[in-house]
Amino acid sequence: MEYSDVGRGPEVAESVREFVTDVVLPVEREWLGRGPVSGAVIADLRDAARDRGIYAPQVSAEYGGLGLGFREMLPVFEEAGRSLLGPMALRCAAPDEGNMHTLEIAATEAQKERWLRPLAAGEIDSGFAMTEPLQGGGSDPKMLATTAEKDGDEWVIDGHKWWTTGGSEASVLLTFARTDREAHPYAGCSVILVPTDADGVEIRRDVPHVGERLTGTSHAEIRFDSVRVPIENTLGEENEGFTLVQKRLGPARLTHCMRYAGMADRALDIATAYLTEREGFGEPLSEKQGPRFRIADRRTELHAARCMVRHAAARIADGHEARIEVAMAKTFTANVVQEAIDDALQFCGGNGIGRDLPLGNFYENVRQFRIIDGADEVHRRSIARDAFEEPPMDELSAVTRYGAFE
Repeated sequence: MEYSDVGRGPEVAESVREFVTDVVLPVEREWLGRGPVSGAVIADLRDAARDRGIYAPQVSAEYGGLGLGFREMLPVFEEAGRSLLGPMALRCAAPDEGNMHTLEIAATEAQKERWLRPLAAGEIDSGFAMTEPLQGGGSDPKMLATTAEKDGDEWVIDGHKWWTTGGSEASVLLTFARTDREAHPYAGCSVILVPTDADGVEIRRDVPHVGERLTGTSHAEIRFDSVRVPIENTLGEENEGFTLVQKRLGPARLTHCMRYAGMADRALDIATAYLTEREGFGEPLSEKQGPRFRIADRRTELHAARCMVRHAAARIADGHEARIEVAMAKTFTANVVQEAIDDALQFCGGNGIGRDLPLGNFYENVRQFRIIDGADEVHRRSIARDAFEEPPMDELSAVTRYGAFE
């Protein structure tokens, strides 16, 4: 695949594609149907990525990464996403990728040394504790119920989180809590760094869920019962948590898009190869118009998704929040990649639902993307609200003048 992105992105992306093909896919094939992959195997893959000079592409060189800019990273993330093990090998998988980004932009030097440096090195893992059960933050984070109250030089945190990705393996949780209950949540929440070994932190369970058979990524339910951490564990400014979270979630949604785009691209490659080899009713299936047109449609949609992501990324790089552009790109991409992988599985028939190919793992994994990082409906609500914020009433007046509403 050719890329036209800025800077070192295309060069690194090609190196990552070679790494995934030569190193990651053989390991994937070995573990398909009998995962999850062990931590020792992931550690070996990370060493191999270091040897090839492609480890942690999004992390600054000071902390052991390549220091790629945001737009440079996108094609790299897509190539890594061609295997579920790729982002883990490169240390650019969620949630650690987004958490490292957040620490880089908001942490104090002491916080970076304690958390970012070992996190970037792969010595520890992290979780992002925002989502709560039914009564709290999720699609509507204003309903956040977890609280943090000051007692001297400490925060005392009480709350209930779940779907904390990587929570069971994490050494630290970036915890979203209300720190000023008198203020509107947008002006009264903070992000606090909570070590998982702090008294009162209870990792209750891993929520059973669809997907992740290969990687074994957890989504933990966690209770905070009078958990005490120093005030100095506040990440960024106190009561500015919503601003910080948006700085994390916008770019993270786009990097998610590219990882899933890589997954969909490989799924279509597998399907195309299968259709070319498989014969039915006197000719290769690849000669049938139905599959050919569906492959063409999925390729077109995937290209459009890439363009939307790159446009949103360019807006962010230029200093804009790009909230609506990100919402559009995330919603569109989530549906495009799901349909592409569904078609690929269908075309491969029994082999598609078997575990000898990665399509079954892709299929289970991709469905979550229409929910995580904001459900389709939440993003569409934001897009519609923006569309109707300043209705072009002059258009209505023009129509009325011509008698359309008489």
